[in-house]
Amino acid sequence: MEKKDFEAWLDNISITFLSLTDLQKNETLDHLISLSGAVQLRHLSNNLEILLKRDFLKLLPLELSFYLLKWLDPQTLLTCCLVSKQWNKVISACTEVWQTACKNLGWQIDDSVQDPRHWKKVYLKAILRMKQLKDHEAFETSSLIGHSARVYALYYKDGLLCTGSDDLSAKLWDVSTGQCIYGIQTHTCAAVKFDEQKLVTGSFDNTVACWEWSSGAKTQHFRGHTGAVFSVDYNDELDILVSGSADFTVKVWALSTGTCLNTLTGHTEWVTKVVLQKCKVKSLMHSPGDYILLSADKYEIKIWPIGREINCKCLKTLSVSEDRSISLQPRLHFDGKYIVCSSALGLYQWDFASYDILRVIKPPDFSNVSLLGFGEIFALLFDNRFLYIMDLRTEKLISRWPLPEYRKSKRGSSFLAGEMSWLNGLNGQNDMGLVFATSMPDHSIHLVLWKEHG
Repeated sequence: MEKKDFEAWLDNISITFLSLTDLQKNETLDHLISLSGAVQLRHLSNNLEILLKRDFLKLLPLELSFYLLKWLDPQTLLTCCLVSKQWNKVISACTEVWQTACKNLGWQIDDSVQDPRHWKKVYLKAILRMKQLKDHEAFETSSLIGHSARVYALYYKDGLLCTGSDDLSAKLWDVSTGQCIYGIQTHTCAAVKFDEQKLVTGSFDNTVACWEWSSGAKTQHFRGHTGAVFSVDYNDELDILVSGSADFTVKVWALSTGTCLNTLTGHTEWVTKVVLQKCKVKSLMHSPGDYILLSADKYEIKIWPIGREINCKCLKTLSVSEDRSISLQPRLHFDGKYIVCSSALGLYQWDFASYDILRVIKPPDFSNVSLLGFGEIFALLFDNRFLYIMDLRTEKLISRWPLPEYRKSKRGSSFLAGEMSWLNGLNGQNDMGLVFATSMPDHSIHLVLWKEHG
């Protein structure tokens, strides 16, 4: 057929084909395919590949690809990465998608990291750690052995754990190796706190003492309480030490001289916890940067302005029941913005700017659960049987770890949380080291530690 005649025939056939129904079009194509030879079928196959199997992710502008990818969940995206190298490259470069996925898992986001492939790797690491938590496989246990009598006091800082015992000694341990770095003779320790040079101890002998690690020498002795000293805190910048006692008082001391600057009264129960901390919010009573002292007993938390030792008056008293029908657990969290304490009813969180209760968290079977640590994303809790991790965004328990029959303490001094930064969000680096420590009936210290990443 001549070209001119063929073109006229093709135009006529095309007009007729377009007027057919879909079913008639399909029947026409089936008939034409049955009449085709190998050359025609190969031609048809090659053109259908181009028409029907277009790589839209490859053809679209990158910005539009990213917009579409944001609608897919991370698990689907990981599957899509297996389609081709090009898909993997585009999906891995979608920073916002992987950052959002990490945030949803409770991971910290460092926006300064520019490498687009970094966040997909972080997400893969995150889902592994979160699976370990869900499957109760994220931790491991260890023990420290060296005391010959009950361990009453624990304090943790920067990978080092200090233990104070009824055997008239205090020991400093490297948690990562389990080795005792220092061991010094002291009095009976009811509370301990330390830094690189010194150890401060509160004792059942009604005194506070300051010791030098390197020599074991007592450098200062603070006398004045008429009951056991259950909690101590200090600040070198202020040259102040504070102590809470069974005599219902809080004393403020000059750290360098041992002089008592003030005795704060008003508690009607043992003062089991004192916390010295900078304020981070403004209110009518304080400004950011002011030092604040919190003292807690069985029913109340009192707030004091440090730096006004003369005629120092309590700024506020917090409680969870006016008739004292509900007691507070002997653990207290204060980060300068929020105060958190637990009771038989749940976790209470106060806003430090207004002193209002922001929320009460009541997980199931909470009556025996105590607070260990509280962050922006997670809380660490425990009871007689388990260590718990709660996602504070949903107020759901997401993991638990079994605990042995540890030695109970009404003052809360014989157990503590270790590293705390991960409570504000994991980042793949802060999930290491000590999670929890408690003293045991056999005078050893039971440790719960993060397992290394798989």
